[in-house]
Amino acid sequence: MARFTFRLPDIGEGISEAEIVAWHVQVGDRIEEDQQVADMMTDKATVEMESPVSGVVLEIAGEVGDQVPIGSALIVVETDGDAAEETAPPSEDVLEAENPGVEEATSPPAHPEPVEGPVAASATQEESGPSTSSGRAEEMPHAQILASPAVRARAKDLGVDLGSVKSDGNHIRHADLDAFLRYGSGQGYRAPHASRAREDEAVKVIGMRRRIAENMAASKRAIPHFTYVDEIDVTALEEVRADLNANRGGRPKLTMLPFLIVAICRTIPQFPMINARYDDEAGVVTRHGRVHLGMAAQTDAGLMVPVIRDAQDLNVWQLASEIGRLAEAARTGKARSEELSGSTLTITSLGPLGGIVTTPVINRPEVAIIGPNKIVERPIFQGDEIVRAKLMNLSISCDHRVVDGHDAASFVAALKKLVETPVLLFAD
Repeated sequence: MARFTFRLPDIGEGISEAEIVAWHVQVGDRIEEDQQVADMMTDKATVEMESPVSGVVLEIAGEVGDQVPIGSALIVVETDGDAAEETAPPSEDVLEAENPGVEEATSPPAHPEPVEGPVAASATQEESGPSTSSGRAEEMPHAQILASPAVRARAKDLGVDLGSVKSDGNHIRHADLDAFLRYGSGQGYRAPHASRAREDEAVKVIGMRRRIAENMAASKRAIPHFTYVDEIDVTALEEVRADLNANRGGRPKLTMLPFLIVAICRTIPQFPMINARYDDEAGVVTRHGRVHLGMAAQTDAGLMVPVIRDAQDLNVWQLASEIGRLAEAARTGKARSEELSGSTLTITSLGPLGGIVTTPVINRPEVAIIGPNKIVERPIFQGDEIVRAKLMNLSISCDHRVVDGHDAASFVAALKKLVETPVLLFAD
């Protein structure tokens, strides 16, 4: 027998510590090599930690919510053989992102298999199930499906047949199970009776939810927000959008968002104070020449903001493709770390859910955030006639230390002119 100390490795993000967001083992548990033992939250991802050895757990680092310094002991294991006294898995930038609902990421096992293609940076995906070319796990007995004990136990509790769960890899993971419950047939899922009252539940604010809470609180404490709202007639733009979609061929379907982004990027050069970041500690405002547009996306884990790089260089079709790619990456937890940082301006939209007015919170250290609201049809006066029009309120929240009310109103007025005269969006 030997004692093996598994130390928290450097995950490759320049961090000094990580937060424990979940334990999958306890003292006294028997574990196997490559078994998931804990989920550790960094600023950008929740990383799955896997044991490099088999044995019995003698010690664990702390409780859920505790911070563990890089290089300190995460678990101590009594091994069956003559394992070295201590080691930590090699640090790798390879983190495999998971599902929007449980923001986690994978720390590679001691002997990882080669991974093809770009590697993601955030989140959990427990493994299970060889897949066909369509991504559906092959129909086979449950015992033959490759899945971790945690995934099997969860599927059993939910009444889900793992043979029906799709996977885009060689194993079925927690993310695949989440996707099945949200988007799949749901056959076998035993939903609670609709009329049954739920018990009170105390939920510890940890992980991604805690990061969001801290960031939003810091933004509201440090930034004197003000919000300006104006109404925009998008009737003509909606007609253009419908025509382009009718003739799009194999290109992605256009929503309103790509047109708004084009309009924003064309308006920004006149109002450089909008596309800026404020380092309030140094007392420096950086007005950015390029528009790296953050796109707020709601996931099951909370709000994420993937970034459209150099949005000013993309046309509506390219923007639609990038929006779709980033939204899917955020929703499935596969957005890489560099795709979730570096924005200079953010746009947030609830789509059809968007109400009459929003007052969005600024994504610090940016100085503005734009919030289009839902489109509604209403009668308006056009000269002496009453006509049907499609109208949308547009909100912008600004940092009053950097952006004056006149700046915000002038910016929205210029943006409104482009949107209400869509031919200008395509003019050089």
